[in-house]
Amino acid sequence: MTRYREALRWLYGLESRGIKLGLGRMAQAAQLRGRPEREVRYVHVAGTNGKGSVATMVESALRAAGYRTGQFASPHLQRYVERVRIAGRPISEREAARRIEELRADTRLSPLTFFEYTTVLALEAFRDADCDIVVLEVGLGGRLDSTNIVTPEVSVITNISFEHQRILGDTLAKIAREKAGVLKPNVPCIVGARGKAVRRAITVRARSVGAPLRWIDRDFDSAWDGGLLSVRVGQQRWGGLRLGLRGKYQGDNAACALAALTELRQRGFDVSDSDIRAGLKRAKWPGRLEWHRGHPSFLFDAAHNAAGCETLARYLDELEVSGRVVLLFGAMRDKDHRRMLAAFDGRVDRRVYASPGVHRSESPERLAKLREGTVSRSIRDAVTRAKRAAGPEGLVVVAGSIFLVAEARALVKNVRTDPPIAM
Repeated sequence: MTRYREALRWLYGLESRGIKLGLGRMAQAAQLRGRPEREVRYVHVAGTNGKGSVATMVESALRAAGYRTGQFASPHLQRYVERVRIAGRPISEREAARRIEELRADTRLSPLTFFEYTTVLALEAFRDADCDIVVLEVGLGGRLDSTNIVTPEVSVITNISFEHQRILGDTLAKIAREKAGVLKPNVPCIVGARGKAVRRAITVRARSVGAPLRWIDRDFDSAWDGGLLSVRVGQQRWGGLRLGLRGKYQGDNAACALAALTELRQRGFDVSDSDIRAGLKRAKWPGRLEWHRGHPSFLFDAAHNAAGCETLARYLDELEVSGRVVLLFGAMRDKDHRRMLAAFDGRVDRRVYASPGVHRSESPERLAKLREGTVSRSIRDAVTRAKRAAGPEGLVVVAGSIFLVAEARALVKNVRTDPPIAM
């Protein structure tokens, strides 16, 4: 077993500790490890959907401007090292193994969870790489998320919809309060969320901590003209923007990204209009409306909740496919499966169900009771069945869980993959 695999085996073994929200352990760990979070400047990104897209666009523009960037995201798609990127590239397996071993050997640390260890690892990697700025994506919620020990230059809250209700709350207002926990005194926050209850919850938190808010549809917005995007932030407008990320819904995400970059400009970051244009055009995020052309073609999208599936379904409306469209679907047990599957009514010809290889997966049999479809024994079997159902001129849409996308994508594209972990 390689050093990297052995390190991952130990780290993955911490999954049994589960998800433990709270900042006490992280604060203590950071103190013992020399406060790595204080050595780097940050953009902190929270929200339900769109976090990865906004983070990727901001990072891409900053890198185009010549800054040494870091980016933290979770979960990984294919390999654990994807969670920690420096200058657009994942850290090496050797570095990841070394850092995991160092943290494991530090007996001063109280028992941490998988995600807490990973967050500490990332913060230390960014510090040691002398990153100019890091785009840090929240793992779960915001208020009690491990990443919330940082004080950023600017915060972002993307759209908010139902997710992890058992942890974050059973109303959008409660979920918004948890997301708004990332707000810090005098740190501006870019808000891409809509809805009265959501905005009220964010406003209350902002007033209590003294955080200025920049609202979508008021302080910034976007509009499409054919395949080109126009974004307004305050009195400035960028027209004729081309996005590397697909989907009309990326207009809101691009607007959030430009609003965040505008705030960074005001804090001394030299990011030109040409840097912004180049960054948005070059931004890539695998597994998000990602095409693999072939016979049939595959479309991979990590839509993992009802809002994400509805957004993906609207993207399908934009397509012209000569053959059959087949949905290859699998999801976690705690999702709104009925609404997720309903989003594809009238948009797909057949459905194939499979169970991702993580313990929280819903069974294909239960999904098939909600919407008729073929039950598969494995992801490999599901890919084979979906290809056969689509035919050479058709399209297979893989969605419902990033873990399903990861397994199917690895098979179709023949790429390396680490074991999945639902954290």
